[in-house]
Amino acid sequence: MSGDGVDERTAGSSSSSDGNDYRSEYPPPRYPPVIHTTPPEKRDHTRNPLDRLTAGLPRPWRIAIDWIVTIAGAIAIVLAIKAWVVNPYRIPSSSMEPTLHCARPGQGCEARLSDRVLANRFIYHFRSPHRGEIVVFNTPPAAQQMCGASGTFVKRLIGLPGETVSERSGGIVYIDGKRLNEPYIKPDRRAHDATTGSWRVPKGEYFFMGDNRGESCDSRRWGSVPRKNLIGEVFATYWPPNRIALHLIAPGAGLLGLMLTVPFWRRRRSS
Repeated sequence: MSGDGVDERTAGSSSSSDGNDYRSEYPPPRYPPVIHTTPPEKRDHTRNPLDRLTAGLPRPWRIAIDWIVTIAGAIAIVLAIKAWVVNPYRIPSSSMEPTLHCARPGQGCEARLSDRVLANRFIYHFRSPHRGEIVVFNTPPAAQQMCGASGTFVKRLIGLPGETVSERSGGIVYIDGKRLNEPYIKPDRRAHDATTGSWRVPKGEYFFMGDNRGESCDSRRWGSVPRKNLIGEVFATYWPPNRIALHLIAPGAGLLGLMLTVPFWRRRRSS
């Protein structure tokens, strides 16, 4: 009836509003949602310079050039390290026995294989040499005449600039009248040392001696070595494997040696 009756469409709308049914007002979204993406553009600037230079060449040529550049770069890095950072050296004579071994049948040599050592080539650009260090240096002209050898020597640094080095009977060394403690010298090496004398080390030069005093042609015969001749400090023996060792004496060397030794000790203990 038109008076008391209620329009069904109005009633339905009213019930939807009261029942919080929003389906008519907010239709459900499509599932799954469609995401429209744009394909990335090709960017030529991501290529390295070599790829840009060889972009027009056939693929085999590009591969060959890439290998050539890689090998040349590796060789350049190795040469730079040898020239300015670390360089290996072989011990050719018995002047540093038994600290550093040379190979038999060389005179006075005690090992089957010569020791190979590493020298730090940049350390003396930041600090002065320390007494007791094993140093690689270029031989001065007098050393070539007296010892009949040229190139590089490996000796122990004994006297610093301005000091007076003296050696008395029994192979005992004194620096400015005070006896030098040399735990690296074996008693039998002193017994074969008959050299005595006193030498003044000029300013800017260094006095070197071998650990095998009786068999060493060193500064006692040909004098001191200028600072410019010093190449670097020998800090390690790396070959043969059974004689791998550190030779550092500078402050902090003990801590460095401990850092290098502990991992091997732990590995050996766990195994």
